[in-house]
Amino acid sequence: MACGDLLRRNGRVYGARVLLLVGGGDNGGDTLYAGAALARRGAGVRAVLASPDKAHPGGLAALRAAGGQVIGAPEDFAPVHLVVDGITGIGGRGGLRPDAERLVREATAGRAPVLAVDLPSGVEADTGQVLGPAVRADATVTFGTYKPGLLVDPAAEHAGALHLVDIGLGPELPQRPELEALQYADVAALLPVPSGESDKYRRGVVGVAAGSERYPGAAVLAVAGALHGGAGAVRYSGPGAQAVIARFPETLVHPGRPSEAGRVQSWVCLLYTRAWATAPTRRRRWPTSSPPTCRYWSTPTGCG
Repeated sequence: MACGDLLRRNGRVYGARVLLLVGGGDNGGDTLYAGAALARRGAGVRAVLASPDKAHPGGLAALRAAGGQVIGAPEDFAPVHLVVDGITGIGGRGGLRPDAERLVREATAGRAPVLAVDLPSGVEADTGQVLGPAVRADATVTFGTYKPGLLVDPAAEHAGALHLVDIGLGPELPQRPELEALQYADVAALLPVPSGESDKYRRGVVGVAAGSERYPGAAVLAVAGALHGGAGAVRYSGPGAQAVIARFPETLVHPGRPSEAGRVQSWVCLLYTRAWATAPTRRRRWPTSSPPTCRYWSTPTGCG
């Protein structure tokens, strides 16, 4: 299904050219069975075996029965529309070996989308570490449950979009997972829903102290993130007031110290250097001899 989705985004499944990078064991077998399913739907499927003597016999037979073929090198089937990575599975350690790295480099030279089977080859499934060369996938289909390496950086950056396939492991899994990754729906469920009695103060006021007269971009970006985060109101305090009010007129702007800005529940602070704070032409804006400080910290979504 995931292979078909990627192919349809770039055209169609029928007639598409799909290259399988196949390692040994069950992970390679899953890759071969996926290739067989695509071949039955009309795709041209070729497989390069990283370890021919360890290839999954059942998967290899299924691929050939569906019309797929085994080739010696990726360049024997260029160009391709999709690369399926099944070189290593959860037992892989220490990054790709030199031969596998060369195979991946040749297969991805045409910049076709890459789908990883269970997890990108070369990443550490249990820790999220990347200790050597590794596949960078556009999407990963994983089975049974999410592996920590798919959720923890830097390995998570190699996984792309995740798709979980239920294979019936539910009764064997602990009731409380050791690691959770909040998705959009989870975050939305945690946010309070405004009622008819809500006002800007009950929903919370975010304060922003950022930017400068010469470089107001940080102020504008920070205010943008705070406004889109669902706060009841946003107060800005700092020398970028004109740029902020021009871009977001709903912002409560105060040109002086943050401590004089009014009611704020949480401050977003991008601190200024001491050189900025002591510059004579700018001290009129911040009547203090040291950089402004903030008691509360948060990071607004969307601020660069």
